[in-house]
Amino acid sequence: MGSLIEETFHSLIEGGYRIRMVSTDHLSSLQTEIEGRHQQGELNHEFYKLRLTWFDFQLPKNLRKARSLIVVALPRPQTQATFNWKGQRRTLSVPPTYTDYDKVTQQVADNLAVILKKKGHKVATTGLPLKLLAARSGLTQYGRNNICYVPGMGSFLQLVAVFSDMPCKEDTWQEPTMMKVCDSCQKCREACPTEAIPSDRFLLRAERCIVFHNEKPGVVSFPAWMNPAWHNCVVGCFRCQRACPLNREFLRWTGGHEEFSEQETAVLLDGTPSEKLPAETLGKLQRLSLDAYLGVLPRNLGVFFRRTA
Repeated sequence: MGSLIEETFHSLIEGGYRIRMVSTDHLSSLQTEIEGRHQQGELNHEFYKLRLTWFDFQLPKNLRKARSLIVVALPRPQTQATFNWKGQRRTLSVPPTYTDYDKVTQQVADNLAVILKKKGHKVATTGLPLKLLAARSGLTQYGRNNICYVPGMGSFLQLVAVFSDMPCKEDTWQEPTMMKVCDSCQKCREACPTEAIPSDRFLLRAERCIVFHNEKPGVVSFPAWMNPAWHNCVVGCFRCQRACPLNREFLRWTGGHEEFSEQETAVLLDGTPSEKLPAETLGKLQRLSLDAYLGVLPRNLGVFFRRTA
């Protein structure tokens, strides 16, 4: 890591952050790479339209003199939720970053802002493709599953990026790389039941990923080809990350847990709106940030307890 980053963000690095900096001159390259993959047919059109068209590659209005992008990775645990229903008791994972994602993002941005303010600089939030940006900055490497990894964190991490008017004197922009250990490992591909991790190319077939489907609005049924037994999380999917040898030491790391009674599970399966939920139930959902996914819970939990798509 460059000395400027080490000196500027020493306290954050000591606290477990990993940080890189690249020039805002690369914004157009990020945009070209995302849009180019779509134009070349490498990205499923539905996936691109729903998940990749919200990015903003322009300098922020409140910091038009931004000169650098500061990219951060910090370790994050999974959380868990246990649901009781008709004699069944099922504990499901919520993968890293789902819980408190926005809160953590803001905390990181605030920490960066405090440090840079002392040096006469400002920061502004971004709406950029964080995985690609992190890989391009050299902060992360891709696994075969297209998920970002950092030494000492595995894939149990959250990415955050901010604009800054701090000059970028040590630009680390580079070609994204896949970890060398993946060359001789197929465990994530073997663990993926939907064949989203292909053998004929590196880029994930995101339209087949369970995550893409169980994050869609709850009124959208799972596709007929998707076996209910493949589901494994309240939202998202954890199969490839659980199978990855680099995550072995982190698999027992759980940052929070809530348990829902049969009555609570019933109202969630029924699609009860938040304003009609008991305060205790809503509090549990909020602590796991699952209140944001209330609309998908009837469908997503239904595959575990009603076995319907």
